[in-house]
Amino acid sequence: MVIGVLKEAVPETRISMVPEIAAALVKMNVAVWIEEGAGDNAFYSDKSFTDAGAIINNKQAICSGADIILSINTDNIPKTIKTNAVIIGVYQPLFNVALMQEWAGNGITVFSMDTIPRTTRAQSMDVLSSQANIAGYKAVLLGAMQYSRYFPMFMTAAGSIPPAKVLILGAGVAGLQAVATARRLGAVVEVFDTRPAVKEEVMSLGAKFVEVEGAADASKAGGYAVEQDEDFQKRQRDKIHEHIRKSDIIVTTAQIPGRKAPVLVTVDMIKDMRAGSVIIDLAAATGGNTDLTKNNETVVYNGVSIIGNSALAAAMPADASKLYSKNVFNFLKLIIDKEGNTNLNFEDDLVKGTCIVHSGQITNERVLAIANPQPVNA
Repeated sequence: MVIGVLKEAVPETRISMVPEIAAALVKMNVAVWIEEGAGDNAFYSDKSFTDAGAIINNKQAICSGADIILSINTDNIPKTIKTNAVIIGVYQPLFNVALMQEWAGNGITVFSMDTIPRTTRAQSMDVLSSQANIAGYKAVLLGAMQYSRYFPMFMTAAGSIPPAKVLILGAGVAGLQAVATARRLGAVVEVFDTRPAVKEEVMSLGAKFVEVEGAADASKAGGYAVEQDEDFQKRQRDKIHEHIRKSDIIVTTAQIPGRKAPVLVTVDMIKDMRAGSVIIDLAAATGGNTDLTKNNETVVYNGVSIIGNSALAAAMPADASKLYSKNVFNFLKLIIDKEGNTNLNFEDDLVKGTCIVHSGQITNERVLAIANPQPVNA
């Protein structure tokens, strides 16, 4: 069996496989083909892959000959992939339904790692968590670079400088890493999340937890956020506004799978922030958590910088690729048998839950519901 790794399109800097994972697959009797230069932007040379036992090949050969193709994003996958091939990446299928339908028509099997069930067994394959960890870390560093003042408190002969006040909206993996990083830099940190269960984690990192009572129960959402009712959202906005007035740096991370990101920071709230303050919006790719967010852009409004960036993991491509490829490797072990052949066991809940397209059909129920909406009876 052959696993092929494609070079990602600019501006993506990561690669789906690092040399140490290529070496592990070769030991499993799997041939590994790497597109020429695929690891350059992540600082993994072609030689490092050949030293690991992989073969450097061109894109056309990989797409027409590989049994499994790894590509993080959708935009560099051509239509020339051979029938019955398996492709694995992070494809946001709930937002790319038309593409999923097209791939189903091409007879390929698609696994999207961002849909893997968030269970204890799947932790080692959870690409959202491994990449969000990096994003949370980089978000605070980006905010510190953009901020016009110190992060920590300074007491000098020339006077005292108070610490920066950081507000984190969302205490998932990215939010918690942002908390830890901001605290290391000496900031005072507050955190808002609709899930009371994360309060203990937030406080253990030295931050204050901001609570709004009456949130919808998210315990049955598989580890993901859920949409809240209008009454809660109003009380939430009021509480957030109260804390935004005194915040210097805001990191927003709130996203709901398959839906536009909730707007948590309005224009009126931004007007009340001090000039020179910074907002880093990690939900920019799905609409953003502020009224003014533009993906991959920095907007300055009333002296406040709103940075929209959902791809901060790619700012640390070497480690991001290493973690991502380990996640993918752990998943590959579920679909490769001892002889090094493909074995798609759909009795496995992780294999089934991650599969979007198979045998010419969309298999994921949520994607299928969007592709074929049922008429509403009058």
